[in-house]
Amino acid sequence: MDAHLTNDYLARAREIIGDRTDTEIEYDNTVVAFMAKGMDIRSAVGAANRDHPDEALKPDPAHWDDLAARYDYISKHKLILQKLGIKE
Repeated sequence: MDAHLTNDYLARAREIIGDRTDTEIEYDNTVVAFMAKGMDIRSAVGAANRDHPDEALKPDPAHWDDLAARYDYISKHKLILQKLGIKE
């Protein structure tokens, strides 16, 4: 991937994911790790909430599908960064 495409991708990913603090990134990484172990979004968020109570998410029932899509995107984004050799 050339530098221009990489920069465009990274800019778009920042728009989609939004600005996150280091602790929010740790929380997100925990959710992604639990999902990678086969947990569904509700179980992964519950486990991450226990590990990171200060960052705990308590989504409304109507938001679980959106949250699942967000973490699916973050998971794929992490793989792309890894392949590009970029640290988050």
